[in-house]
Amino acid sequence: MNVQPVSLGSEDALRPDVLAVDLRIAVMRTSRRLRTEASGDIVPPGQYAVLAHLTGGPRTLRELAEREQVQAPSMTRIVNGLVEQGYVAREPHPADGRQILVRITGSGEAVLSEARSHRTAWLARRLAEFDDDDRRILSRAAHLMQEMSAR
Repeated sequence: MNVQPVSLGSEDALRPDVLAVDLRIAVMRTSRRLRTEASGDIVPPGQYAVLAHLTGGPRTLRELAEREQVQAPSMTRIVNGLVEQGYVAREPHPADGRQILVRITGSGEAVLSEARSHRTAWLARRLAEFDDDDRRILSRAAHLMQEMSAR
């Protein structure tokens, strides 16, 4: 199905299939801009994603690769770069001696926090360009999207 964007005032804009296209495009573009413009100088997007995932606790390389939907050799390169920078550390897996776990270090937590702050600041600057009514709409949309994705 090829659904074209429609004008905001149109009744068609409320159709779930049309709204789904508009939201998907908006979320993808915003996500891409956040990744590339807001934290690329601090830590590359691939490394950022791994650090963010490791805040939930140590993970195996396989778990990280599956989470990021990349091949194991690609994840090994990402983790090697993070190890070299001191952002993550490898440790033996307590239950399986054939595997290693990757955990975030204090330096990794600090750089992740800095990158997150830059992303938030970038987005806050963009949101400041809207008037209060539009920010209320975006606030409501944000809550609805969080609720929708939690189901």
